[in-house]
Amino acid sequence: MTRRRLSVTVDEELIKAAKKAVAVGRADNVSSWVNDALHRQADHDRRLAALDEFLAAYEAEHGEISDAEMVEAARRARGRAIVVRGEAGVA
Repeated sequence: MTRRRLSVTVDEELIKAAKKAVAVGRADNVSSWVNDALHRQADHDRRLAALDEFLAAYEAEHGEISDAEMVEAARRARGRAIVVRGEAGVA
């Protein structure tokens, strides 16, 4: 893969986080830390676009998903969730 130098302006807190990741060995250098973050963002954006396409196709075939259907889906998802710490049912 071809790489190219890029100049960007970044929030100071993110620069500190990148340098800390390098210092503790979670990244080889700041450039690789930023490159990995950009990969994750691009993948996230691609997944959101795919979800948008899926929902548009679903709603075109079955009609708009109602608020009540979304509430019910969230309730069912919470019911299937596995509690890994804390107590079940506590928000």
